[in-house]
Amino acid sequence: MDMQVSLLDRLFDSGLLIETGVDGLYGRSGQFEDVIAAFERMIDRFGGADGAEAIRFPPGMAMSYFEKSGYMKSFPQLAGTVHSFCGNDHDHMGLLSCMEEGKDWTREQKATNIALTPAACYPLYPTVAKRGPIAMTGGLYDLQSYCFRHEPSREPTRQQMFRMREYVCMGTEHHVTEFRQKWMDRGVQMMEELGLTVEIDIANDPFFGRAGRLLANNQRDQNLKFELLIPVNSNANPTACMSFNYHQDAFGTKWGLNLEDGSVAHTACVGFGLERIALALFAHHGLDVKVWPDAVRTALWG
Repeated sequence: MDMQVSLLDRLFDSGLLIETGVDGLYGRSGQFEDVIAAFERMIDRFGGADGAEAIRFPPGMAMSYFEKSGYMKSFPQLAGTVHSFCGNDHDHMGLLSCMEEGKDWTREQKATNIALTPAACYPLYPTVAKRGPIAMTGGLYDLQSYCFRHEPSREPTRQQMFRMREYVCMGTEHHVTEFRQKWMDRGVQMMEELGLTVEIDIANDPFFGRAGRLLANNQRDQNLKFELLIPVNSNANPTACMSFNYHQDAFGTKWGLNLEDGSVAHTACVGFGLERIALALFAHHGLDVKVWPDAVRTALWG
């Protein structure tokens, strides 16, 4: 824990991260953002020729889509929703009075029809489903969004609001599993160019409760999720900085994603934790990018 706090404090002291008064909610300096922008250009260099359709959704999604996604069944502990004041003049006066007295002023805050996006790909599936059948050659999509997960922590790689870059593939089982393997190989190559030590391991999502443990075991048993791990806070507990997920036909069935031959589409995705990769670079190469190894600077900035 001391190493984690030390890294966070050093990031604050250098100005790379900016405290906001909430654990896991930080501002980022121009230098931090420049590293992320450079890494995204590197992603484009590796994946740009694949011809993915670029889509950028906002960090909120329709509550109806959020509810249908099943996220609350699997990850209620991580979810966030947008609430807003819905009272009248009298309620407003009571709200202001509560704030002045330091009491709970949120009683009149009601849920809106917006949920905070938990993963960049969540709004994509209903969007594509509305377009009709997917070509037999498959569909490929390039996404980036701020995401929210309620897990406040002083561990700098576990932020509550963070950016996720994703490529999502929809098609036949062979098509999407080939896509996933291609990006696992690319992910290792990218991190090698950045001078980072990595390993890829089987993983599972943080499903909630007793039923969640069964889902997690099933996910691991079927090799549905792999993570690319990089030591950031410690060598003993490396951080997942990329994930490679095969959903089988789960999203296809849920959202009505069908191929032109009428079969249910399979889906897979690769996700890049942009803040985590930037933090890995700063942790390994130092907080001043000017002294990073030439090979790393060339890989990022040319």
